[in-house]
Amino acid sequence: MGFTWEELRARVVACDRLGIGSVWFMDHLHPPGLPTVPSFEAWTTATALAAVTERIRIGHLVLANGFRHPALLAKMAITLDHASGGRLDLGLGSGSYAPEFRAYGLPFPDAAARAEQLDEALSVLRRLFTEAAPSFAGRHYRLDAAPSLPRPVQTPHPPIHVGGAGERRTLPIVARHADVWNCPTYALADFPRKLAALRAECARIGRDPGSLQVSEEAVLALAPTADRLDETRALAERRFPGPGWGLAAGGYVGLPETIIGRIRERAALGIRRFVFFLHDRGAADTLALLAREVVPATADL
Repeated sequence: MGFTWEELRARVVACDRLGIGSVWFMDHLHPPGLPTVPSFEAWTTATALAAVTERIRIGHLVLANGFRHPALLAKMAITLDHASGGRLDLGLGSGSYAPEFRAYGLPFPDAAARAEQLDEALSVLRRLFTEAAPSFAGRHYRLDAAPSLPRPVQTPHPPIHVGGAGERRTLPIVARHADVWNCPTYALADFPRKLAALRAECARIGRDPGSLQVSEEAVLALAPTADRLDETRALAERRFPGPGWGLAAGGYVGLPETIIGRIRERAALGIRRFVFFLHDRGAADTLALLAREVVPATADL
């Protein structure tokens, strides 16, 4: 959001060349709460940037299920998996920002219905990824021997990430369907409880919790030197205010050695993937510092 296409492209190409592992996009038709800030459509963005990169993985945290029928999304994902050489991570959620749906005339049912739709959508996706002509009969989606070739490049399919932290609806869906659970910024303060609830749900349905990877979103304020730390923190606090961004509860603030230590502390809790909102929105010097100091020092996780 707020970038020209040239600025966005330059940042992602830089990440690719520097060896940063992945880049992630939001899925909103306009930035929540900022309707006058320009932004690009998420899937087209990922597809276009896959074409100008070589190594970096590309995903969304997360796609809004209500924007795309899951049968179409499956075909889109298979296509992008091939076009990117198997670099797609598929993130999906139920959608959360009601004003956006209202503004564009899109249905936005209550939370229970959206969760039911997400649950069915994930079942549809898995069938279309792994079966040649699957059928499915749900309340919201149906397949009738739907042809689905070719298979994805990745086996059995691109990793499926489900974001959110609701213990009543979302975490049970994660346990049933996800390869990766993403803990969003707003839930960082409650991460231990959320993870315990997720593991308990896995145990309840007979899934090995070790088969489910865990990632987290967090704000990263990475300072190059000690004398820049205060201004770096202040910029992060200005750009990512309030508990929804989780900066005070679970943000990463400091010099590279501090960030490395904190990543290792979080990894000891079970987190294996780290997705950062950078304090300066990915300035060239910060990306280079992240790639030079932090990424190699945590590559063994």
